[in-house]
Amino acid sequence: MPAVSTHGLTKDFGKVRAVDGIDLTVQPGEIVAFLGPNGAGKTTTIDMLLGLSKPDSGSVSIYGQSPRSAISRGLVSAVMQTGGLLQDITVRETVQLTATLFSDSRPVDEVLKRAGILDIGDRRVNKCSGGQQQRLRFAMALLSDPGLLILDEPTTGMDVEGRRDFWSAIREDAASGRTVIFATHYLEEADAYADRIVLVRRGQIVADGSAAEIKNLAAGRMVRASVTGLDQAALAAIDGVDSVELHSDSVLVRTKDSDAVARYLLNQTDARNLEITSHNLEDAFIALTSDDTNTSGKDN
Repeated sequence: MPAVSTHGLTKDFGKVRAVDGIDLTVQPGEIVAFLGPNGAGKTTTIDMLLGLSKPDSGSVSIYGQSPRSAISRGLVSAVMQTGGLLQDITVRETVQLTATLFSDSRPVDEVLKRAGILDIGDRRVNKCSGGQQQRLRFAMALLSDPGLLILDEPTTGMDVEGRRDFWSAIREDAASGRTVIFATHYLEEADAYADRIVLVRRGQIVADGSAAEIKNLAAGRMVRASVTGLDQAALAAIDGVDSVELHSDSVLVRTKDSDAVARYLLNQTDARNLEITSHNLEDAFIALTSDDTNTSGKDN
């Protein structure tokens, strides 16, 4: 049974269609990055997965149940970017208080250790850094031992080591069968840790696949070189060139024919240190979502 299944999901805000027919199936144990620019429909879709909002049409099920039913059974937990914390109690007291909401929960020290904050259990929440507070939200989400974990910007405020440790824990959870859907602005995290990337634009899925498959959808390559006295117009006129960027003594060319650009630079200019690379995830993200506009006035 899929962890998540949506069919023809739509949601309107007045005259604006925030979600426009999303079909999505996520299998147990998958780590899925749900990406898109502001206003693309990410948050609205996540709200419907969490039962916080009802679709105008279409269907959504979590492990074969309605979102509210799945949540009431402890099958779903979410780690949101802000809110949800009492500032004047300790980290351990926060988790203990949350544990009382469940008829059956994991031991408090177990989830604190899992989230990497067992050593600060006696620290007041208002004395915790932003990254530590985000780890606290993660610990709270683990109490019900959910099958599906939904993360919204989960590593905001964490340092590099904290982000690495966090994703190591997520990987271990997924290996044991836990499903993870996360939204992030750190595209390198999606590239490094997601099994699958779903790109959303204007309320529709425009790409769905592995990081490598998504990158391949952005046709062409980038050519970099150190060069002086460059004829930018002549370079831009080469067939297949999409853009030319000059940076003092270097040039960056996005092109569908890197061989032609390389020949021109090596034969017609004093170019040196020439480098040809494939597009990265950020390039693919921009290419596939760049014409999106936020017409709703909110981050959907």
